[in-house]
Amino acid sequence: MTTSIPPRWVLRHPRGPLIALHVPLAAQVPVYTSLGTDGSPPADPLPAILLAAVTLALQLRHSLADARGERPAGWRWSLTAILLLSYAPIWLVGLNWISIATLTMASPLMLLRGRLRMTVVAAQLLTYMLAQLIAILRTPIFSAWQIVILVLYALVVPSLFAAALVGGARLVRLLNELEATRTELAATAVGAERIRVSRDLHDLLGQSLSAISLKGDLALRLLAKDTAVARAEIQSLTGVARDALHGVRAITHGQHTVSLRTEIDGAAALLGAAGVDTRLDVSDLPPLPASARSALAWAVREGTTNLLRHSEAGSCAITLSRQRGMIRLDIVNDGVRGDQVSEHGFGLAGVAERAQAASGTSEAGVYDGRFRLSVEVPEGETT
Repeated sequence: MTTSIPPRWVLRHPRGPLIALHVPLAAQVPVYTSLGTDGSPPADPLPAILLAAVTLALQLRHSLADARGERPAGWRWSLTAILLLSYAPIWLVGLNWISIATLTMASPLMLLRGRLRMTVVAAQLLTYMLAQLIAILRTPIFSAWQIVILVLYALVVPSLFAAALVGGARLVRLLNELEATRTELAATAVGAERIRVSRDLHDLLGQSLSAISLKGDLALRLLAKDTAVARAEIQSLTGVARDALHGVRAITHGQHTVSLRTEIDGAAALLGAAGVDTRLDVSDLPPLPASARSALAWAVREGTTNLLRHSEAGSCAITLSRQRGMIRLDIVNDGVRGDQVSEHGFGLAGVAERAQAASGTSEAGVYDGRFRLSVEVPEGETT
């Protein structure tokens, strides 16, 4: 089942069709008056045109306010005026003026509440039917059945027009709410995308910059001892910078993907270069959903960055295990510093968000003097 979206111009200018719905109902009265359709001779249409214009303006005031979900200021006076305009001009322009009730009957429905609303509308309908009956009896060409049908017509038609005007105003209100909701959703999507880019850049550049700093320091120390090895470290440093640049471009286009195996190998190499004794315990795992692989890979990257920036670790263990349908990642290091204990900012928050998106959990803290980052995700697809 598909739902159709209104044309863009309707969403931007929803009051246009509503106003267009009112104009023919007001214009019919001067036409009837000039033609003398109630059996009376044709009359000057100018008074009817002026009165119909005033009545149309009042009804539009009520309808447009109802489209905004409110009642206009001084609505009691304008409602009284439009009710008087519905019947008083009959003595000036003739019985055909009663047709204006097809326009004004919507005002009590929009402005009044409870029993009073239905009482006023019922009185308007009764008055309209009596006026139409008088006009019908002036023309003795109708049979009894025709008179009954015309009276029923006089009951149904104004009711339908009033319902159409009220429904049109409510539709405009819904369209305005729809446009506001779409704007809010667009702003939310923009905010979510901004957070995603910031989070991914933080996690990507955190490790890359740590690696560049580490390799740069190592190259400086080696320059006086072993130029060839120092040159190799500098070449490796430029490769890390180039990969970071490619990663940044991919992230901004929403195309960046990370590999769990690549992140584990890269973490082991980076920690080894930093002099951290690294132990890997990565058992054979079943194929994982993309969201689970991504969450674990980003967790390895952020855990490594967190270790390098906020600890004085001499050893680290990275473990992947399978337990009761869950894949668990543990990154444990010694050399805990106070800032690693209190570091629960953007990086670890990003790990928790990705784990939650994969229907998993994340936990970080100090246990027995060692910092532990743990992530668990389901090994199968989740809904």
